Amino acid sequence: MEIKTAILKPTDQEKYDNARKKVNAIKGFHSHLTAYIIINIVLLLLQADVISAIADRDIDAHFERWLEWNAWGTAILWGIGLLIHGLYVYRDNFKFLKSWEERKIKEIIEKEEAEERKKYE
Repeated sequence: MEIKTAILKPTDQEKYDNARKKVNAIKGFHSHLTAYIIINIVLLLLQADVISAIADRDIDAHFERWLEWNAWGTAILWGIGLLIHGLYVYRDNFKFLKSWEERKIKEIIEKEEAEERKKYE
């Protein structure tokens, strides 16, 4: 008894669900990016004493010391996380890397086959 497997094509509902997941992932990344920009602008404005100049209030010295180190640290570390999030969300857009990899593999195989043929000639 032979079992034949058929390649199942995705239904319209599955296509819609996959597209919806991708759109939600992109929206999530854009929300993450927006929060990153807003929070870091506020931190940098605090660090530059722009807000204290506008509000005409002094900022606590302990807060200033904390802000000196953490404004840049927050931007850098959060930026790394944001970069990873973006790479994950837009991973389908990096097909050129995969095609390069496949071309390189083909090139190496052809080179090895040419060397193999030279040995027997």
